[in-house]
Amino acid sequence: MNIPIQNPETVKSCCASLYETDWARLLLGETFHPGGLELTERLGTLLELDSTSRVLDVASGKGTSAIYIAQHFGCEVVGLDYGEKTVVDASAAAESAGMVGKVTFKWGDAEGMPFENGEFDAVICECAFCTFPAKQNAAREFARILRPGGRVGISDLTRIGPLPTELETLLAWIACIADAQPVNEYVRYLQQAGFSNLSVEHHDQVLSELISGIRTKLLGAELMVKLKKLDLPGIDFEQAKQLAHSANDAVKKGILGYAIIIGMNEAKG
Repeated sequence: MNIPIQNPETVKSCCASLYETDWARLLLGETFHPGGLELTERLGTLLELDSTSRVLDVASGKGTSAIYIAQHFGCEVVGLDYGEKTVVDASAAAESAGMVGKVTFKWGDAEGMPFENGEFDAVICECAFCTFPAKQNAAREFARILRPGGRVGISDLTRIGPLPTELETLLAWIACIADAQPVNEYVRYLQQAGFSNLSVEHHDQVLSELISGIRTKLLGAELMVKLKKLDLPGIDFEQAKQLAHSANDAVKKGILGYAIIIGMNEAKG
């Protein structure tokens, strides 16, 4: 996977394919983002979600956050994801949770979403915006599908200064690291799309905790594979451990962090 980033469709497809695997679930858990459902709840609170809200969860993955938001805040949630199998799995999870009619999932591209203008009251995007090759297009899409006065909330990796070269590979991109942006760049993308009243909350500790957990799980998974108690074909443990080590070092040095950014849509207001 240590190849240059050239084709945006390759990045999208690789991200979608990896997040559909048992390997991703093993390392990242059910929520696939730092902070888990506690940070998802914080995001929903900042967006002022309630039972009247219609919410779009962009890059919704296995549907864990979308289902939780609907249950906790009582709102209607639509999840959008680029992985076709992921959408099927998320739909099954919603059915198992008794949330059919309240939570639905669709296949689609964040840079060109299959929704009408002004369909939603809020958009959330957890640990995925930095993986979108055309971030300005995604930000404009967020504004387009939101009603005037609707709110956007993203939680994502942040960086200060350049990243080490080992954190700029395709694997690092898929792991939401390679194209992590400075906070002011996320703010700029949203401002250019028509969002205002932007606020930032820093949550660097949740990233440190996630990486620490991944390093522990990597060692455990490698041992289980060696003992032939776990089958993970095609996994390069050395590369994965080096990536986790470099990411952990970058967090300790203050190069990598994690933040929530909230904004209000005024593009059509």
